[in-house]
Amino acid sequence: MLDISAYLRRIDYCGPTPRPTPQTLQALHTAHMLTVPFENLDIPHHPIILDEAALFDKIVTRRRGGFCYELNGLFAALLRELGFDVTLLSARVARANGDFGPDFDHLTLLIALEQRWLADVGFGDSFRAPLRLDEPGEQHEGARSYRLTHEDQRWLMLQRDAGADWEPQYAFTLEPRRHADFADMCHYHQTAPESSFTQRRICSRATEAGRVTLSDMKLIVTTQSERQERTLADQAEYAAALRQYFGIDL
Repeated sequence: MLDISAYLRRIDYCGPTPRPTPQTLQALHTAHMLTVPFENLDIPHHPIILDEAALFDKIVTRRRGGFCYELNGLFAALLRELGFDVTLLSARVARANGDFGPDFDHLTLLIALEQRWLADVGFGDSFRAPLRLDEPGEQHEGARSYRLTHEDQRWLMLQRDAGADWEPQYAFTLEPRRHADFADMCHYHQTAPESSFTQRRICSRATEAGRVTLSDMKLIVTTQSERQERTLADQAEYAAALRQYFGIDL
């Protein structure tokens, strides 16, 4: 069993006793996005194994982040412990050429309450609150909008910023998956030269005002109206930024 209290402290959840309701789901999802970074700093130094105890130790006990297989995998375990009906889904991430990646390229979550919700705390700069799966219209979040569409069994998650065109983020089906089903792609993203996760270091977290990101040696702080970017001088400054903005000490 998960130590639920420790997990809730990790994400600074301050609400009422969690129950499987839309309000609780929204609160937990938003708290997770604001506190647990999307990061790949263990690659290629420490293999990432999809073991619940190991993920809990990393994300909760050692207060680290992770990528989708870790963050959504452990978040799913928390939600199940709280009584939510959770299904792991395989998603194919949109590529720059207009195509989509392979199956199990990304792990996202379907939450079944009176309505169905798409939850995802492991896709980086994405929706902070879960999306209503069966809502065909736009779902607004600040200056950004999201939309879920489907044709037969294939669903698309799209986003756009104000004044911009819709851009697909990933395609998925509602076929239930197991955490172990993602192991091969998890290994691929840790080891393949063509994987974006082996090409650069990334650590990124939503903030109340926007987002803070370390992309290799660049520190990027954004709000809805401003973007500040600077190149860090050396590894000592990089380590200081990790501690200051993410609470990570490698």
